[in-house]
Amino acid sequence: MPEIGIYARVSTTEQDPQRQLDELREFAKSTYDEPEIHTYVDIISGTETERGEEYQRLRVDIKDGALDVVVVHELSRLSRLGAGEIHEFLEFCLSHETGIQDLEVGLEISLEDDLVDRAVSQLIAGVMGDLARVEHKQKLRRIQSGIDAAKEAGRWIGRPPAGFDVEDGYLQVNADEFLTIRRALERVEHGYTYAEAADGTPVAESTLRALYDDRLDLYFYAEAEDERLQAAAQELEPLEEPAIPDDTSLPEQEIRAIVRDEINRHQQ
Repeated sequence: MPEIGIYARVSTTEQDPQRQLDELREFAKSTYDEPEIHTYVDIISGTETERGEEYQRLRVDIKDGALDVVVVHELSRLSRLGAGEIHEFLEFCLSHETGIQDLEVGLEISLEDDLVDRAVSQLIAGVMGDLARVEHKQKLRRIQSGIDAAKEAGRWIGRPPAGFDVEDGYLQVNADEFLTIRRALERVEHGYTYAEAADGTPVAESTLRALYDDRLDLYFYAEAEDERLQAAAQELEPLEEPAIPDDTSLPEQEIRAIVRDEINRHQQ
């Protein structure tokens, strides 16, 4: 009964390695006679230089002689450190009498191969690893170039700041949310704690604290260092601080209506 190790790796927790595992397991069952299958799965970015815990466990089992063959979906799954790592892994497997099988291109290196065949197979594996790494870097560059180009065009990438929405890629003021945040910040100015100021609003205390420290001018005076934020806030200018006394007894909705009326009056 051959002992077969199947190794799969994905880059994020949002990716599911099950497809890789199913294909590897099906291959092992159809290729080897009643195999005992051992599974190893890592979730680790292709840009990280640390080897995964399961990869390390795989190497330990190989060293202990527990595996006859290691099957991977593609050797690039082992190539986070480039072709050098693949070559080292192949040498490691063969030195411990363990074969390697790659499903992507059907590359197989077994103990029955002569030295020439092994050398050619290792060369091919190294080239495959380098190509996979180059392709990954090019993909990252394309993504970053797209983000940079979008920023240059004034588009907002990612989650919008509190009090704003993204429409067709551009920031737009969400008046109701913006005014809610503004009122909460005014409470802080009046001496309320962050917890008290955030109470009754959809704004988290930690968010309110961050906005007070970093973006108070945006919510009080529609001023921001980010040109995209500044452009979106232009519709609020001139935005004067409303005169709301500390001891007001007005309900919250009436206060917000007063603030909204003040903004509309200045915009007209």
